[in-house]
Formats: sequence, structure tokens, C-alpha cells
Amino acid sequence: MMKIIAHRGNIYGPNKERENSPEYIEEAIVNGYDVEVDLRYIDGGFYLGHDSAKYKVDFKFLSKTELWIHCKNFGALNYLIDSDLNYFYHDGDNYTLTSHNFIWCYPRMIGASMNTVCVLPEWGVDEVDESHFAICTDFADDYYDKTNFI
Repeated sequence: MMKIIAHRGNIYGPNKERENSPEYIEEAIVNGYDVEVDLRYIDGGFYLGHDSAKYKVDFKFLSKTELWIHCKNFGALNYLIDSDLNYFYHDGDNYTLTSHNFIWCYPRMIGASMNTVCVLPEWGVDEVDESHFAICTDFADDYYDKTNFI
């Protein structure tokens, strides 16, 4: 069964005001989705936020099995390297490997297998290939309704 990952907690489309907030992430998890989050480690603290360190969280929050943690700086990547958390780092790479050995595919990149995550298919992929392990989307609810993959 294909997993659907709510990009930054988004279920019904991009929501810049709420994305990456702990409450928004919890709502997506309660609704049955995994969630991609953006993480920074700065001055001994963990912060969520796409463009900046916006929401302080603790390690317990990051330990949720539903999270796919996008490390946004070296500090986050270096801190998590000895953890069992599901994390990755990329900066425009077409493909990157997560700590749980999934291939995170940049939007519009071709490649589907039982180990790939198709990121933001709404940016130009006509059909989602069912052979992906997961998709990461701002429209999790729409993809759930269309595919019923969960």
C-alpha cells in the first residue's frame, strides 16, 4: 500500500501560516498521514520551519514514527546521525537517500520503486505510479481520495 506524506503538515493545500507548526503536524498525524518536516538545530535547540527557525520542539516530538525529517542545516544532520529517526538532507539534488534507506525524489524526477518517495507530484507528474513506496504532497487529502492507497 502506498503511503501518503503530508508535506510540512499540509493536507488540503499549502498553508504558509501553519505549515511546520507542531499543532498542524499533529493534526495531519491524527488524520492518518505521515508528515515531512523541516528541521534546524541551532544553539542547542531544535526548530521547525522551512525558511527560518520558527517553532521550537524537543527530541521527543521529533521521535514520532510518522515524521520524515528534512534537515535544513548541518547541525540538524549531525545531531541526528546517531539516532533511529527517519531523516535526510538535500539541497536541490535530484535524489537523496533517507536514513531509513528510501530514495527521496526531487519533484518531476522519474523513478519509481518500492523504495522511492515521489515528492510534490502536483508539480507536474500526470499520474502517480503505484510502485512508489510513498508520495509527499501538499494535497494529502486529495491524493487519498483519488488513490485510497493508505
